[in-house]
Amino acid sequence: MKIVVLAGGTSTERDVSLSSGSKIYYALKIRKHQVILLDVYLGFDTEEPVTEALFNEPVDWAKDIQAISESHPDLSRLKEQRRDGGRSMFGPNVLALCEMADIVFLGLHGANGEDGRIQAAFDLMGIRYTGTGYLSSALAMDKDLSKQLFKESGIPTPEGITLKNGQSTDPDAIPYPCMVKTVCGGSSVGTYRVDRPEDLAGVLADAYTFGEDVIVEQFITGREFSVGVIDGKALPVIEIAPLQGFYDYKNKYQPGSTIETCPAELSEELTGQLQAYAEQVFEVLKLTSYARIDFMMDAASQSFYCLEANTLPGMTPTSLLPQEAAVMGMSFEDLCERLIEVSLARYEKA
Repeated sequence: MKIVVLAGGTSTERDVSLSSGSKIYYALKIRKHQVILLDVYLGFDTEEPVTEALFNEPVDWAKDIQAISESHPDLSRLKEQRRDGGRSMFGPNVLALCEMADIVFLGLHGANGEDGRIQAAFDLMGIRYTGTGYLSSALAMDKDLSKQLFKESGIPTPEGITLKNGQSTDPDAIPYPCMVKTVCGGSSVGTYRVDRPEDLAGVLADAYTFGEDVIVEQFITGREFSVGVIDGKALPVIEIAPLQGFYDYKNKYQPGSTIETCPAELSEELTGQLQAYAEQVFEVLKLTSYARIDFMMDAASQSFYCLEANTLPGMTPTSLLPQEAAVMGMSFEDLCERLIEVSLARYEKA
């Protein structure tokens, strides 16, 4: 099968995406697919016409990808690497090669990748891709909209308010500690814990550098879990326990920063409840193919709270979905094949 793996892009999760893309690329190569790995933004810049012969070239498309650093990437110089000035999200020859592929494996994360824009463009062009569609991608990416849908569907989620850049708020009217999150962020970039009213203004100013809307929500003290869902069915629950602080960018992607336990040490009843919530979120957001749903469990009440849904979950060496699949006896290569299979099934039903 001819496959383009798309990664990189212009979001704050660019480095994570490149790491995901390289791991997917090598897994599909092991399975003897004809695979090309492309940075969706930088593309494949060549003076020669691109043809399907590229899929058979003996090239290691992932050889220059580095490990994820402790901080999110500086995107300010990315446009300088495009000869055309970066007018389009799609780099040179990206669309042409995607049209030649049997399917595009989306290894993208965050804005301009996980928010439905690329999915919508591919739908219009008749390009098949992994993951859910454009509308469900957009709903899941917007934490404000998804939280509203959770509440209307009876899915517990932390209480909070949404603020726009420039909107005034009384710091003393907010219970502390609280969490401040950019509405459309990912990988915990633009996410902060605030313990004192006097710190709120500075944190909000930082958060607004990632987007015009932020959520200020209650801080849930307790345990953190994640549940992968493939084709509507929940995988084993995984527990995430950072050694320091909360599950921020560094703790997510630096090996040894977090203890991850799968299956999570929960009673059968609580495990079933959490998996049922994950499947309900999948349905409420109209997700298809696969996703990963994140939760907190309050330490005192043992009540679950849904934080968000990830429509293109990480596929890095420390990512959660591959760990959950492994508990079911599914190798990383098997998982990549399975995600392609459920994604192609969406087109067969259309």
